Amino acid sequence: MHSTRFDLPVVLTEHARLRMAERDMNAALVLEIIDTGNLKDAGNAHYWLYKYLPARTDNLLCVAAVIENAVVVKTIMHHWEPLP
Repeated sequence: MHSTRFDLPVVLTEHARLRMAERDMNAALVLEIIDTGNLKDAGNAHYWLYKYLPARTDNLLCVAAVIENAVVVKTIMHHWEPLP
């Protein structure tokens, strides 16, 4: 996978792959969240990328990632709430 937003490859950890399966998400949906979702800085190259999808009942969907030389997806969350 490749992010057009960051022009970087996207790498999924094993943990992220497991959470994708648990949350009924595929790689295309994860990439959509990365490329078109809201971005919140979590510090030190760590970010939350999140998006509301009207067709799903488990919103917000969130991708926790480290963005440096690649977008490394650490985990995938649902029912996420951004902190102020």
